[in-house]
Order: sequence, then structure tokens, then C-alpha cells
Amino acid sequence: MRIVFFADTHLGFDYPVKPRIERRRRGPDFFANFRQVLAYARDTRPDFVLHGGDLFFRARVPPVIIDMVYTDLFEFAGEGIPIIIVPGNHERSMLPVSIFLNHPNIYIFDQPRTFEFEVGGSKISLSGFPCKRNSVRNEFSALLKGTGWEGNVGVGKLLCLHQTVEGAKVGPSGYTFHNGHDVIRRSDLPQDAVAVLSGHIHRRQILGNPKNQAGKFPPVIYPGSTERTSFAERHEKKGFYEIELTNSNKDSWGIQRLDFIELPARPMEDLFIERKVSSEDLSDFILRRVGELDPDSIVRLRCDAELDPEVKSILTSRYLREILPETMNYQFSADFRQWRE
Repeated sequence: MRIVFFADTHLGFDYPVKPRIERRRRGPDFFANFRQVLAYARDTRPDFVLHGGDLFFRARVPPVIIDMVYTDLFEFAGEGIPIIIVPGNHERSMLPVSIFLNHPNIYIFDQPRTFEFEVGGSKISLSGFPCKRNSVRNEFSALLKGTGWEGNVGVGKLLCLHQTVEGAKVGPSGYTFHNGHDVIRRSDLPQDAVAVLSGHIHRRQILGNPKNQAGKFPPVIYPGSTERTSFAERHEKKGFYEIELTNSNKDSWGIQRLDFIELPARPMEDLFIERKVSSEDLSDFILRRVGELDPDSIVRLRCDAELDPEVKSILTSRYLREILPETMNYQFSADFRQWRE
């Protein structure tokens, strides 16, 4: 049994419907990777596709973006492959309503529930619930019970979430989650789960040994986001997992194969504006630095000292649009804004 598992697509990010300024946007990158995952699934024909949440980048999305996303999902569902979606925190635990979601091959964890399937004579169940914000640690047991987990016996069981699990790491410093109302204890996870498949954490990672079901806790698999959403992810590879499950006998499921399939992610680069740069040299300084970068880069302007007043007055978004290649995106860092003010 094969599952294509991806999450945190954040569709609609930097995708203005009526842009006031013509410049390259990052929104199409997010849609391109989303569609690439669906195309891969369409070509390889897995038994299921699972989206681990944050399909959209926020709760209120322009109708045209909703229609773009749901049209893609509806057309994919027409291929006969079930797609299961966990609503995430960016959607405030609820997907926008649409007639497109009524397709029989689209399954939504709109409440604690279990979806059961039969593949090759074997039964598999996917249980889960929409993202529970702020209090999931205290409510996890009740939410799991609400899915019908305990009564689901004799099948391969997967738990599908959009949550933070104890031990997950984020950011360039590798910050590790341990405590908090929004962190699930690993000891609370059901030991009879083949695996926990979760979105929400943007760094790809696996907690535990995915092929060792003799351990105390089930493996927790995060595919990460499909594109870099911030500079905290600048060194992270982006993509999705293809998971193959096997049933050695009728009562024992396990993970046979777990492949990470990388997606294209644009490079993110820091460009430091040095204190010594004058207003006369500013353009040449920036163009020299930019010339060393990939033309598809996302550039973050930084500085570690207060800038010359004339440089501060010149260095605006409009100025950058005029001198940077059209293929690049740019942004000002927090420290840059501090010194620029």
C-alpha cells in the first residue's frame, strides 16, 4: 500500500488577485509545487494522497484562490485516487466551503473521525481531527477517542494530524518542542499506530524509527512545507514523502519504504549593506553583490550598523525594484528596519 504524503502548501501566499505593483511574486512557486505533487501522484498511482494541513496560507482567502485550489483537487480526485485533508491552523481548523469538496474521493477531517479503506484485501484506517489550537495537550485523549480509535480493531491504523509533537525541531538553531499546551506528549500517542503523519512543522523530520514497531512510541513523520515560507527555512530541502506500508500478516502492519522526494525551492540569500557604503556607490555595491547570486534568489537586505542618512533615504522598495533583476524577490530584515529608522 502506498501513500503520497505532503503538507503546509500555504496556497495563496504572496498571490494578490489585483496587484497594485507589477513585480515577481512568490505565490506561483507555491502553486507549482502543489501541482507537482499531484502530478507525481497522478503518474505513480498511490492508494491514497494525504495532505497534512495548511492547504491555504490563511483562513480568509479570495474566492478566486479557493476556486484555483479546489479545481486542482477536484480534477485530481477524478483520477480515482482518494485524497484526505487535515484542516490546519492557518485555515483556523476549517476549510472554506465549496461544492468541489463534495467529490466522493475527497475526504476532510472536519471533526474527529476515521476513514476506512480496503486495499488488496487488507483494511487500513486513517484517523484524525482538524488542528486543535492552544489546548491539544490536555484534550488529545478525548480527541483521539472521538475518532473511534479504540473501537477500530484488526486493521492498519494511521493517525493524521496537524500538530506539534514533543521532540519536533524547528529553525536554524534546532529549537526543540518539549512542553506547552499546544505540544502533544509522545507518551500520549497510541502505541498501536503504524505511524503518526503530521503537518504543521515546516522542517522535514521523523521522530523515532519508522521501521521499528517494537519501540514504545509510533514514529511521527513530518514531510515539512513544500516551499520555503521564511528565512528560518533557507537551508531546508523541501518536498514530500512516499510511504509504502506492508502487512506481513493480517494483524501486523509496518512501514516498508519511506522516500523523500525533493521539490524545487528558490535560494534565499542575505545581502548586507555595509556602513561604509555611500549613496553614490550604493547602486554599484548592490549590483556587484547581486551579480554573485542565482538570478532566481529571494534576497533579504540586512545591516549591522546604522546606515548613512542619504543611503537610508534612497534605499526604498521602489529603488530596489528599479535596480534588481525582475526574477528576484527581496525583503527587508528586522535588523535592517531597526537601523534604517
